[in-house]
Amino acid sequence: MTAVTIQCCPPLIRGPLSEQDAVDLAALLKAVADPVRLRLLSMIGSHEGGEACVCDLTDAFDLTAPTISHHLKVLRTAGLIDGERRGTWVYYRVIPETVARLSAIFTPMADSVRQA
Repeated sequence: MTAVTIQCCPPLIRGPLSEQDAVDLAALLKAVADPVRLRLLSMIGSHEGGEACVCDLTDAFDLTAPTISHHLKVLRTAGLIDGERRGTWVYYRVIPETVARLSAIFTPMADSVRQA
């Protein structure tokens, strides 16, 4: 699978997004617009050592393994996580650059709200 490549999107408050930036950003936002995927992203990013085995993730949910795999695939396709097979397990880690781009679009908005 090829991850969605997001060029550095300008913060929303600085000016209108280009059509391509909006498409790319929407793909990222869609990937995290699900409670299970948000939790998975959080669990992977905060896991000791910066990566989590799929075996560490599945027990936290009352979902089947194929459903968890689907959600992980959505996050991976969006370029938010990457995985590496080690034996029978896949270990996932957050891709910091993509997560940073996602958070950066809202940072100036948060700064302006704090200053007001």
